[in-house]
Amino acid sequence: MLSIAVCDDEVIACCNLERKIKEILDDKKVPCIIRQFSSGQELLQSVENFDIIFLDIIMCGLDGMKTAQMFRKRAFDKILIFVSSSREYVFDAYDVEAFYYLLKPIDDRKLERVLERAVRKMENSSQEFMIVSKERQKRKLYLDEIYYFEIKGRVVELHAAEGIFAYYEQIGILENRLREKGFFRCHKSYLVNLKYVEGYSRQEIILENGERIMIAKRRYEEFCQEILKYMKKSGAL
Repeated sequence: MLSIAVCDDEVIACCNLERKIKEILDDKKVPCIIRQFSSGQELLQSVENFDIIFLDIIMCGLDGMKTAQMFRKRAFDKILIFVSSSREYVFDAYDVEAFYYLLKPIDDRKLERVLERAVRKMENSSQEFMIVSKERQKRKLYLDEIYYFEIKGRVVELHAAEGIFAYYEQIGILENRLREKGFFRCHKSYLVNLKYVEGYSRQEIILENGERIMIAKRRYEEFCQEILKYMKKSGAL
């Protein structure tokens, strides 16, 4: 069941958006729970684990952009959809990896399309996983949870939120398995999850967790193409 948050300090707008989301998802037979929040502070104080967050930008007190920045520090894998009456903050939305930017008044057909894409993204990301070994135990790790793979000879070190998992694998086979799944081989020793790329230069890739990964000169142009393709596929603006 999807868990959705709608945050807007305009009570009527918040209620209307919740109603529209519920009608669309009910029509598509997608079960969901929707919670309303009237401020960024209230949303951040919630202990619930939301899958999709609809966030107004222009709010009293803590505005939507600052709320999103703080939210991303604890949940960088959730879908953020901005709602605003102004186009002014469109480019700022890149910094917090917004999934979409909806302009008020919200067009019902556009809202439906955005919801369809968001639900599809949640379904796809929740299914892909790998089985790896650590300390003689088998572990199931979803691809969404993996930051990058580091190759050390015949040993592959998988770096994830839960820690580092080392196992034997051939880099060519691993690269082929992860092709078209959001990973890119930026260096002979690294396969990086494009989802966690926060910034990059010609020399290195900076991940959301602060780690830096080398990028080979000959792979830089291809990396730029792949990260752009990934952003478009993920619904970036």
